[in-house]
Amino acid sequence: MRQLVQHARAASLSRRGLLKSIGVGGAAAGAASLAACSPSGGGGGGAAGHVRWANWTYYLDFDDATGTNPTLEAFQEDTGISVDYFEDIDDNKMFIAKIRDQLQLGQDTGYDTFCLTDSTLVRLVEQDQLGEFDRSLMPNVNEQMIEMVSHVGFDPNRQWTIPYQAGMTGLVYNTKLYPKGISRISDLWDPELQGKVSLLSEQADTISLIMLDNGIDISGEWGDDEFFAALEVVEEQLANNQVYTVKGNSYTQDLQTEAVWAGMAWSGDVTMINDEAGEEIWKFVVPEGGATQFIDSFAMPVGIEAYDQVHELINYYYQPDVAAEVAAYVQYVTPVAGAQEAMLDIDPELADDPLIFPDDAMAALVFDSRPLTSEEDNRYSQAYQRVLGN
Repeated sequence: MRQLVQHARAASLSRRGLLKSIGVGGAAAGAASLAACSPSGGGGGGAAGHVRWANWTYYLDFDDATGTNPTLEAFQEDTGISVDYFEDIDDNKMFIAKIRDQLQLGQDTGYDTFCLTDSTLVRLVEQDQLGEFDRSLMPNVNEQMIEMVSHVGFDPNRQWTIPYQAGMTGLVYNTKLYPKGISRISDLWDPELQGKVSLLSEQADTISLIMLDNGIDISGEWGDDEFFAALEVVEEQLANNQVYTVKGNSYTQDLQTEAVWAGMAWSGDVTMINDEAGEEIWKFVVPEGGATQFIDSFAMPVGIEAYDQVHELINYYYQPDVAAEVAAYVQYVTPVAGAQEAMLDIDPELADDPLIFPDDAMAALVFDSRPLTSEEDNRYSQAYQRVLGN
């Protein structure tokens, strides 16, 4: 299996060809072409079984020479389990809205597993819409999950959610178009950046970063006053046309077209677009006020047929050498403990990258927001969407 992954990776594993071939707005077509490589149909089909997996764009290693995901190809070859892989997630709430009715009725969502952010998955856990994992079927998960992601308030023993990747939400700027740079959220409101700024459609990310810039301890006791003070900042900057766009995962396209010069960003994405450009044009910045941490986790809808196959897939991605292959491509924080050592064989420089393997200094600058109640989540989300004009 390791040889299969190495062989595929040797065939020019990079983001560049994928981004050039897909182009702006073409992620869905790319996902469709990937899915077409595997047999279609419901979970549990075929001799060894079948899995339908939804994920974020550019969140799995990709070989532009073959148009395949090397680690996923190796998994299918090794296990006989076929996988339809869909890059269908651009925004947590938009994805949930698409499958909400099926989740509520316990019907087939079209996916056997999906990787969503914990702040969204908490609501599905509360509503009993997720299947419980059998940790005895995933020994690699039990042995390799790093402490940083292993316990969360809504799922303290990770029975309903298994971390896939983690990362930081911070800032990005174009070093050529805006060489003076930025170091904190309030720098985005510089008049020189009017109409050239992007914010994130994920309310928790945008509002939390602004609250941190306002000096709020987002992991502590805060409420309406702090939230709405941050929301007023968003409203003001939208009204004066400082902000060009508010987007989910597709915000990177506006950076690449130079419609946006600076904005909020997810750490691994900045590495991705620099790799595509072949030079460091964009700089990721951990704001002086602090960055936020997010964890995207595997979850299963209730009642799927591919229960065993999903467990086998997740267990496979918790092998250190496989996790390192993924991390070398996506360059987010891997939840697999042995991946840093395995990375030495792939790219020694990445093994020392604190954005993939956070050290104590980096960890001190990253904060978790306190969990929202269901009532707060609904009310704050509605208020955010109203400000965005939705």
